[in-house]
Amino acid sequence: MSAPTPNTSTPAWRLRSNARSLPEAHSTVPVPMHGSRWKKLLSFSGPGLMVAVGYMDPGNWATDLAGGAQFGYTLLSVVLISNLMAILLQHLAVKLGVVAERDLAQACRDHFNAPISFCLWILCEIAIAACDLAEVIGSAIALNLLFGIPLVWGVCITALDVLMILFLQTKGWRYIEALVAGLVFVIGACFAYELIASSPQLPALLRGFVPTPEIVMNPGMLYISIGILGATVMPHNLYLHSAIVQTRDYPRDDTGKSMAIRYATADSTIALLFAFFINAAILVLAAATFHTSGHQDVAGIEDAYKLLTPVLGASLASTVFAIALLASGQNSTLTGTLAGQVVMEGFLNIRLTPWLRRLITRLIAIIPAVIIAALYGATGVNKLLILSQVILSLQLSFAVIPLVWFTSSKLKMGRFANSPVLTTTSWVVTATIVALNGYLLVQIFSG
Repeated sequence: MSAPTPNTSTPAWRLRSNARSLPEAHSTVPVPMHGSRWKKLLSFSGPGLMVAVGYMDPGNWATDLAGGAQFGYTLLSVVLISNLMAILLQHLAVKLGVVAERDLAQACRDHFNAPISFCLWILCEIAIAACDLAEVIGSAIALNLLFGIPLVWGVCITALDVLMILFLQTKGWRYIEALVAGLVFVIGACFAYELIASSPQLPALLRGFVPTPEIVMNPGMLYISIGILGATVMPHNLYLHSAIVQTRDYPRDDTGKSMAIRYATADSTIALLFAFFINAAILVLAAATFHTSGHQDVAGIEDAYKLLTPVLGASLASTVFAIALLASGQNSTLTGTLAGQVVMEGFLNIRLTPWLRRLITRLIAIIPAVIIAALYGATGVNKLLILSQVILSLQLSFAVIPLVWFTSSKLKMGRFANSPVLTTTSWVVTATIVALNGYLLVQIFSG
């Protein structure tokens, strides 16, 4: 294992000791420096899928189902644009982690003063809690649909992922990535079946990828669209990706970093294209099944589950849907728990034992989810899922702006700073996110 060294080529960073991201997994995955390109790509494969699961979590399901059922294929263009934004931003997260050898939380703590850093941490924790709320409720709904387990008990069962992570990490980081990849394969196989069964209209589907002004002018469409944006471009994924890319054992010099950026970006791009297929498939399924059959009011996961089999006439449609939901929820809670650890350690520089760190980050989501499940049950849960994604979108600006700022700075990134074209594109994406979120706030407070 190569010994990481402090990044002394970028004097704008304040050097700190013991600043490794996920120290128990740092540089633990070997990279063959003299192997073929495929072997190198394989060695870097894994973090992309771990990030991609956040783009196909139950929060995505709620927003995509609502968008497809209410507006048909129209919001497919939003799913596509959001995914392209995600690919760009995750590339920047890779660059920050590889070049600066810091995750985004550590970079913010390095750059900003204590009050600003603390505020950013609070905002990020709120976003993670909103994300985890969607994930644990989604898993609980799946357990309820498949096995009749009450929602409250289903939420509690999702806490077992803490034990799963701790067990797998004793075996090695690759075991966690293998579990995530296996669950992603299950989700993909389930939706391939659902798409075949739903027989979508191809011309209307293709037209859906072309943006229309109605998306911005229609308040209902805009609300769902920003929910899709928040569910697709996940703020906590930017923190997570900049950390887990450092699990690879590559030379911490310019040549090694160039290679790491290239292959890690390829890994995340391929994984996010697969996530795009999942998100588009959920919206297409809702459009082909519910929008065209007079069930436009279907926006809830339970309603979708109950109607899929009778509407499609496919006996396994509802069961396969619930299996995919369970796999999605559990996958997302795994990566969400890790993201909570990265954020807490990065912003606060708190070093706790692994089981305690993960228990704390898990309870932040479990406690409010139990309360909500006990008070509301299935009623209102799907509205909370969509609202959680809007909260994520509103917090997104506070993660994206520092990320673009840091990676565009030659003082901080040296020769790896963003090119003028990439810098301009990144700021345009950032401005779009900020403008859409501002417009949403105006719509919400004006009623």
